[in-house]
Amino acid sequence: MADEHHHHLFHHHKEEEDPSLEIDYKKEEKHHKHMEELDELGAVAAGAFALHEKHKAEKDPEHAHKHIIEEEIATSIAVGAGGFAFHEHHEKKEIKKEEHHHKLF
Repeated sequence: MADEHHHHLFHHHKEEEDPSLEIDYKKEEKHHKHMEELDELGAVAAGAFALHEKHKAEKDPEHAHKHIIEEEIATSIAVGAGGFAFHEHHEKKEIKKEEHHHKLF
């Protein structure tokens, strides 16, 4: 499975059909960097919302259960966004590696 190619946004099976098509490494690297930054922002926003809900749970004991559930959901979203940012970071590194390898050969 490790030998299988990854499906990136900007090159699909067309690359295999027509060898004259070139991969725009800079464009693909920029895309992954942009996605990584958006995911980081999403993780921060969800984490801030989780803290907000935790504070509301303490201040509003009548609806504390609702706020605790919303806090847990926001925390899960923050963790997921952080994981996806990590994934995009590694995709960006892989594109740089492919570009370097492509320039050598």
